[in-house]
Amino acid sequence: MVMVMDVFQLQTLVSGILALLVGALLYKLKKTHGPNAKICTAPQAGGAWPIVGHLHLFGAHQLTHKTLGTMADKHGPIFTIKLGSYKVLVLSSWEMAEECFTVHDKAFSTRPCVAASKLMTYNSAMFGFAPHGPYWREMRKFATIELLSNQRLELLKDIRTSELEAATTKAYKLWSREGCPKGGVLVDMKQWFGDLTHNIVLRMVRGKPYYDGASDDYAEGEARRYKKVMRECVSLFGVFVLSDAIPFLGWLDINGYEKAMKRTASELDPLVEGWLEEHKRKRAFNMDAKEEQDNFMDVMLNVLKDAEISGYDSDTIIKATCLVSTCSAI
Repeated sequence: MVMVMDVFQLQTLVSGILALLVGALLYKLKKTHGPNAKICTAPQAGGAWPIVGHLHLFGAHQLTHKTLGTMADKHGPIFTIKLGSYKVLVLSSWEMAEECFTVHDKAFSTRPCVAASKLMTYNSAMFGFAPHGPYWREMRKFATIELLSNQRLELLKDIRTSELEAATTKAYKLWSREGCPKGGVLVDMKQWFGDLTHNIVLRMVRGKPYYDGASDDYAEGEARRYKKVMRECVSLFGVFVLSDAIPFLGWLDINGYEKAMKRTASELDPLVEGWLEEHKRKRAFNMDAKEEQDNFMDVMLNVLKDAEISGYDSDTIIKATCLVSTCSAI
């Protein structure tokens, strides 16, 4: 069964993944800074087995970042482990992480191409998971200038305001239905903030929320389906896949994670494909109307059109960028 994670676990997960699979970069760092570089002399954690190294510690009993956290408590803020034939550097100190991504940023500027990236991000089309290269640089520039600029966020300010007002009004109506008790009413604030964030991000990405409390049963079902599959996607990025450490054993798929990733991808794609087709139909119907600029998907359709970047077509880029944007709402 796929484990469900909240947004706080997601932050820890991303840090864990980045720390776990940078081992392939150690040789480059050693070559660049010399064999006596301090970062290459980190002690190796105990408990390694012949051939498999520390692989036996990363089972299905808990997520990878939790296992690494336990090891950090025992071995300190910097140490190495062996995952099959790979030597991996693990950091659990923000000061050391800062040094890696500033002083040694060239050595740590890429990301590993793991099973989750290949199977659930359109073969690493989500630029947040793409390896460093022409595509990553082009998409980072595009996102910074077209999607996340101060001007764009200012244009989308009304979305944040209206969704906050709607969420507050919903809480007020709940209090009113209970007879306006002086002691107030109980509200699940985790769910309240989660729904608020979810609707804001979805409106910024696709122009409307999935479920606003007044939609029909179909829309509500779609909202639940979307949240469920997105949570599964985020959770699967936290599992340990054998092929990431020992590629030639990938066909085994011992825990069935790769099968689950393929299933999740097959459920995600029709959802975001539906958003894209809806926007294309709207634009075709209103050919003489002013081009929409009130959500990320319309902006990308306007700018990218039929562009191709590093082998990825515009539709794939748009879908992948929308998905990586909405991950922050889960």
